[in-house]
Formats: sequence, C-alpha cells, structure tokens
Amino acid sequence: MQVLKIVAEGLTTSFRYPHFMMGVQPTYEMPPPATLYGHVASALGEWFDPRGVRFAVRFTYRHKGADIETTLLLQRSGGKMPGNRQIHKALEGNANPFRREILFFPRLVLYLNRPDWLEIFRHPRYAVCLGRSQDLFTYRQATVVTLRSVERAYLEATLLPYSYARRIGVGHTALMPRYLDYALRRHPIFERYVILHRRVHTRAFFHFPGDPPPEIWADPTEPLSEGDPLGVVFLSWVDE
Repeated sequence: MQVLKIVAEGLTTSFRYPHFMMGVQPTYEMPPPATLYGHVASALGEWFDPRGVRFAVRFTYRHKGADIETTLLLQRSGGKMPGNRQIHKALEGNANPFRREILFFPRLVLYLNRPDWLEIFRHPRYAVCLGRSQDLFTYRQATVVTLRSVERAYLEATLLPYSYARRIGVGHTALMPRYLDYALRRHPIFERYVILHRRVHTRAFFHFPGDPPPEIWADPTEPLSEGDPLGVVFLSWVDE
C-alpha cells in the first residue's frame, strides 16, 4: 500500500483536555484525531470529506512542563447619553490565569492513505501548526512510501484503537475528540483510544479465541528492532 508519510517538528505544543475549563489545562500526550484532522485541513486549505481517509500517527516529545497563561473574558462597557441611549466605549475583560501543561520539542510522523496529497504538504496552504495556533511546526519530510502487511512488528509512540487494550497489556486508555462535525456547528464526536509510548512487539500480544488478527502494516524506511519492522496501525475519523 502506498501512503503519504509526513515528518514535522516544533518547539512546543499542547493538546487541551476539552472538559477542563478553569484553573488548569492538562495536555494529552498524543495529538487527538480531531486535532490531526484540523492539521491536514490547514495544509489543504479547506475542510475535506473524512470518509475513506485513513491515518496513522507516531508522536514523541522530549519534556513536559507547565506555564501560566492568562485569558481575558471580555464584556462590553459603556456610558449613558441623553435619551437613555447606550453608547459602547470599549471592551473590558477580567483576567483569568491558569496553569497549562506544555510538551517541548514535539515530533510528529503522520501517515495518510492519500499519496496524491504529496505536493500539497510540500506547499501547505496555511502556516503549519499543531495544537495551539502559536505552536508552529516545520515539515522536515513529505514522501510517498510503500507499506506491506505483516504479522510481526513492533509498535511505539503511537495511537491505537481501543480494541488493542486487551491485546498489548501496556499503554493507557484515553477518551479523545475523534472528529468535529462542522456541518453540525462543530458537534464533537469522542472515541476511546490506547496511547502507547513504550515499545512493544506484536509477538508479545495476548491472544484470545475468536479474535481476528490485527491489521498491521510495516514501514520499511524505519529501523528494525530485534529483527521486526516498525508497525503502523491506521485509524479513521468517521465510521465507514
């Protein structure tokens, strides 16, 4: 299978948990699929139909820290004029400081089953960022690679379907925004995933009667580990 492989690096990023509003904003340690959809749409210059588009991700960072940010909750202020007419003079805001977790020196490897988008990612429409708008990234590589289906591989620093939780025995699960439906006023769709940081080989997977074998592809451009190639597991933004 031919796929588009994109390598991007930055200085900082942060993926806010959507249900934390005040005081503290922890970060996911892996970009949510909804964030990756926005990243791809930014390169394309428009929203795209996610049906049939599959992606796989590897993501690493060197350090996690925290900083204090301040938001201003704006409201109009004004005075009275003759005839009780209201005139708005300015906008006033109340400072709301909070603690935000930040990932330093992030590196993203994104696979897309759209090799025809190669030139688009070599010449993205908008500024490349991941996470917040100020978290600028640089594309280090955009190439087309040929993956092959394998039974044995190793996985690391990746996002996996929730069904892998019972197979691998490592990593942790997280409820993440999968897709924002812009036709329905950004209605969020959430999904459970497995966030895997440490390296695990498929030969160490747990197997249960009746379970179908997992669909794993191998990237021949990445180094081997104990004779096994790097495995790539694809996800989708919407149900097919």
